[in-house]
Amino acid sequence: MGRVFLVELEGRTYKCKFCKTNLALAENVVSRGFHCRRGKAYLFSNVVNVTAGPIEERMMLSGLHTVTDVYCVCCGQIVGWKYETAHEQSQKYKEGKFVLERGRIIDGLDSEFYIDTRPSSSDAEEA
Repeated sequence: MGRVFLVELEGRTYKCKFCKTNLALAENVVSRGFHCRRGKAYLFSNVVNVTAGPIEERMMLSGLHTVTDVYCVCCGQIVGWKYETAHEQSQKYKEGKFVLERGRIIDGLDSEFYIDTRPSSSDAEEA
């Protein structure tokens, strides 16, 4: 395996949750209303520092799409997918765009998207 060259990004970025590699700029977010098997996701017009898996046909909530999973180039974790082809006319806007799963990315401020909402003990509960 050869040397990995990373693209550095300036501005507000989204990074791989696992290794903190830059993946996308906040200004490249097209939509924050996407969903995946693991929860919510963002649609991006461009991402960097990813590698693509094999192309496959996948039935999604919005219909049949030709997609490829995308992996962080540094740690190899799957971070989302790329829409290669949308088979329905109403979904053509997704072609060439990327979906990054919110549970697998963090914002450039190193804060995770998910907040722990589990109840915790307090002094009042111990009395």
